[in-house]
Amino acid sequence: MKTATGKFQYLLFDLDGTLTDPKLGIARCLQYALHKLGIEETDLDKFDPFIGPPLQESFKEFYGFDEKKIAEAVAYYRERFSDVGLYENEIYPGMEEMLAHLKREGKLLAIASSKTTIYVKRILQYFNIEQYFDVVVGSEMDGTRNKKEEVVEEALRQLKLYAVEESDCDTFVMIGDRKFDINAAKAFGIASIGVSYGYPAPGELEQAGADYIVDTVQELEKLLVG
Repeated sequence: MKTATGKFQYLLFDLDGTLTDPKLGIARCLQYALHKLGIEETDLDKFDPFIGPPLQESFKEFYGFDEKKIAEAVAYYRERFSDVGLYENEIYPGMEEMLAHLKREGKLLAIASSKTTIYVKRILQYFNIEQYFDVVVGSEMDGTRNKKEEVVEEALRQLKLYAVEESDCDTFVMIGDRKFDINAAKAFGIASIGVSYGYPAPGELEQAGADYIVDTVQELEKLLVG
């Protein structure tokens, strides 16, 4: 891995497991959705792999649902998440202070999340951090743009509109806690920072080839500011 740097000007942040800890809300909503489908799950830790990737992919991977059942499961999930699960969430300590510091340094910040855009914005508003982000990109309610590469592509497109001149790719960086974030960064030739305080599996960020890995919000702040 590389050493600390403050060269990055355009910062793309994942949301779940990177800015906030959404485990309780996501797990309870998954539990609710599965109960509606006749499946009882009591171990909330079993849902950790759901944090990060699109729900559709996870329901298929971990429960073998077909397209019809996936649609049902997502609908039940959103039934609880939109009013309750959304707020069963915590911002990581020191995160708001870090975001404020980055803006004072003149950085341009974006959200690049697989979560539905409307929920992303409500979460940012709930934690009073929406003002730090110049660009907010998530997936759509109809299931489109749910792959991380599609989200990152759109976030990059919007961020580049802020550039006074054509910027070198070295000034962009994707920050996230899962391999999906790292792989998406590689797909567009930009740097990546893995945050181990989120929900990666052991060795996941290393195996994905993250350029940097940090264990705390404070380490992330030091890396981004230099």
